[in-house]
Amino acid sequence: AGVEEWQVKLSNVQSTIGVWEKVSRSWAALESIFLSSADIRASLSDVTKIFEGIDAEFKAMMQESCTEFNVIAACNVDGKEQALTEMKKGLDKCQRALNEYLDVKKAIYPRFYFVSAVALLDMLANGTNPRKIMPYLGDCYDALANLIFIKDEATGEESNKTADIMVAKDRERIPMHEPFTMEGEVELYLNRLTDAMQVTLRHQMLKGIEDGVNWETSEELPRHKWCFKYPAQVVLTGSLIYWTEETEQALEELEGGKEDAVKLTYQNSLTRLGHLIQLVLGELTSGDRCKIITFITMDVHGRDVLKLMVDSKIEGPGAFMWQQQLRFYWEHDVMDVNIRICDFKTKYFYEWTGNVGRLVITALTDRCYITLTMGLRLFLGGAPAGPAGTGK
Repeated sequence: AGVEEWQVKLSNVQSTIGVWEKVSRSWAALESIFLSSADIRASLSDVTKIFEGIDAEFKAMMQESCTEFNVIAACNVDGKEQALTEMKKGLDKCQRALNEYLDVKKAIYPRFYFVSAVALLDMLANGTNPRKIMPYLGDCYDALANLIFIKDEATGEESNKTADIMVAKDRERIPMHEPFTMEGEVELYLNRLTDAMQVTLRHQMLKGIEDGVNWETSEELPRHKWCFKYPAQVVLTGSLIYWTEETEQALEELEGGKEDAVKLTYQNSLTRLGHLIQLVLGELTSGDRCKIITFITMDVHGRDVLKLMVDSKIEGPGAFMWQQQLRFYWEHDVMDVNIRICDFKTKYFYEWTGNVGRLVITALTDRCYITLTMGLRLFLGGAPAGPAGTGK
């Protein structure tokens, strides 16, 4: 009988401590959320009341346990395991309600899926103070890391809600198309921030394309000076648009009977590349150097494609050798960039990428472009596979 009695007691200790531990973990995770976050308390008032009841009960139980040092006596109190089980059910209900609330926010602003639950709760709690949201921008965007708030010219004080410059993780800066004010719920103004970022890049692209028309004739703004005037993303995409246009035009002229059309475009690409190489040999800031080196990388690939077409005696723009290239077409009326490769086409998304540089483009890279875009066209995914350190 004594053995069985001890078996029951120790079994109660094991099961009670197991539930107690789960309750402690859940309570610790939820306490700061339901007792400190005004946003959660206001939005989930009924669930907050449930948590406050559990919080008071759990604290009272912990207070009692401080006076009982014997684990067997503490765990064999009548009704303790049942009380802890009920607390666990209540805490699970609070957690489910919290997850549903966060899912609603994520549905409105899907980039919240990139943010940890703790960071997301902090963002929601501080939504009315945009400065406290800034440290989390880098988790939501590929490049955008911060905003610079405008200064009041009269007082010299910075605004708390209106910004006019975007700052990337690599410290590249772009003035916004128009000042952006962050008011209302955080998920709504972050959606507007995404739109503002894209509008800014569209207008930057428009200006870059318009200025690029005069590369060959302008002494004030030739191509190798034009690249300093605009952000890296605009420079690279704009040059790809012009490369596509010039190459396609040369191929059409070739088809029309001008035999040296592609060869002349190739010679022109060598001249442009020479100007960029001269820039790299001179004094440049680290940001400009990164931009120019990336520009050279893209130009070298463009030159190689043109050389291959000359050597292969391509016949016209319908040839597969041209169709397999990643081509960029500017649509002026709507400020859109259409991207095509083989029979795949898509729109440019204007997601800011900053000034981050890129790897050399090889024949294998081109084959990856084709394979992955064909996968996208068939609503499939794709992932490069192979040994580590080979440039996947």
